[in-house]
Amino acid sequence: MFPTNAWYVACTPDEIDGKPLGRMICGERIVFYRGEGGRVAAVEDFCPHRGAPLSLGYVENGQLVCGYHGLVMGCDGQTVSMPGQRVRGFPCNRSFPVVERYGFIWVWPGDPAQANPSTIHHLEWAESSEWAYGGGLYHINCDYRLMIDNLMDLTHETYVHASSIGQKEIDEAAPRTTVEDDCVVTARHMENIMAPPFWRMALRGNNLADDVPVDRWQICRFTPPSHVLIEVGVAHAGKGGYHADPQYKASSIVVDFITPETETSIWYFWGMARNFKPDDTALTDSIREGQGKIFAEDLDMLERQQQNLLAYPERNLLKLNIDAGGVQSRRIIDRLIAAECAPAAEPVTLIGGGAA
Repeated sequence: MFPTNAWYVACTPDEIDGKPLGRMICGERIVFYRGEGGRVAAVEDFCPHRGAPLSLGYVENGQLVCGYHGLVMGCDGQTVSMPGQRVRGFPCNRSFPVVERYGFIWVWPGDPAQANPSTIHHLEWAESSEWAYGGGLYHINCDYRLMIDNLMDLTHETYVHASSIGQKEIDEAAPRTTVEDDCVVTARHMENIMAPPFWRMALRGNNLADDVPVDRWQICRFTPPSHVLIEVGVAHAGKGGYHADPQYKASSIVVDFITPETETSIWYFWGMARNFKPDDTALTDSIREGQGKIFAEDLDMLERQQQNLLAYPERNLLKLNIDAGGVQSRRIIDRLIAAECAPAAEPVTLIGGGAA
């Protein structure tokens, strides 16, 4: 299960340029498109006439036209017209709260009365010209919580990503996990080590020597429903590590927005934001390519892991000290789901009339 009263990344703006996009989010089939004035709209991907996917249609004058028999639907889910038909009695489709912000399109699949755009996490790097961002999208057949586990425990880098960002020192540096309200932070710091290949490339990209010892850090932050932002970087050893002056380090934020499709599949929006040489588009492309290959390595592992868990549902998994970040994140998710599933309080009738 997954929380539904939450904002999830549904797609990126380029995915709805010129045509509607059908995507399942938290078990809901939704079509996203640009309505009147270019504003993003999201309604059920279901034509009330014959059940065809509205995402196979097109947008005309800000309205969604079914590609099967020409039914026209408004952004509120109400049928506007249909050739040769009176549509007053047509059932209304469900519409979903949707917001375009920070270079992403966010959807609220739960109770629309609770949807408050101000609760979308502020992403400073998405609004500042001092930062550059490059990313992509993977569809992965796994439970969204497995991806959260993966990102909150980076010891797997030593093994899954041995040729890019992995190194034995990750295993040797114990992580520290803390919880504050609904935020889980797992931090690991490594001192006086040699940078792995990916970070040597990043050092060169920032005009820094890549063949000297560095201090390295990984600070993973989970916030519900399923977002993980990871501060990562290296600095020339002895210059202050995480707090080093920018002239001595290469640092970034790994962006991970995990959107459940079903119980066992996700849309994984990944990327990296950096605050050095933001105008260097070639560097952005190089980092995106390298990071894309790294995350592709996770994809196969997670899908095979999911297959194993489905094949052996009776097996209990171990919880070790390195799993603290994922365990704490799951506790927050479980609490949110329980709150959504809790029955509404019944009004209490008092003697003499009235209710409390």
